[in-house]
Amino acid sequence: MFIGEYEHSVDAKGRVIMPAKLREDIGEKFILTKGLDGCLFAYSQKEWTNFEEKLKTLPLTNKNARDFVRFFLSGAIECEIDKQGRFLIPGNLRSYSKLEKEIVILGVGTRIEIWDKETWNKSEENISADEIAENMDKLLGI
Repeated sequence: MFIGEYEHSVDAKGRVIMPAKLREDIGEKFILTKGLDGCLFAYSQKEWTNFEEKLKTLPLTNKNARDFVRFFLSGAIECEIDKQGRFLIPGNLRSYSKLEKEIVILGVGTRIEIWDKETWNKSEENISADEIAENMDKLLGI
């Protein structure tokens, strides 16, 4: 399980250091794709396979389902961590998530999220634990 928040930077070539605490669980090769809320999602090979299986169950006849699958799969790329613990974020994914220099890497359970630091800070300001707690009964079906 991925947990924690780590601040890093993107170098001039678009490389980022994967935090050591996340590196072991993500593996040497992992899948990076567009995420929701303007961030990137990174999945271990195993979790990506699980995610793909769920995407395969979506109905091809539903336009929202087709768009959802396109969104995640069209931007997906296999990344490899080098000997210095770095990986390359392709230009199209850096552009999508507005990653320029300072970033935040979050461990969020089955995936890692990569955010532009300023975007993350703004997003985090809008998170209210009390509001979320009030709505959890709907999400969990309690």
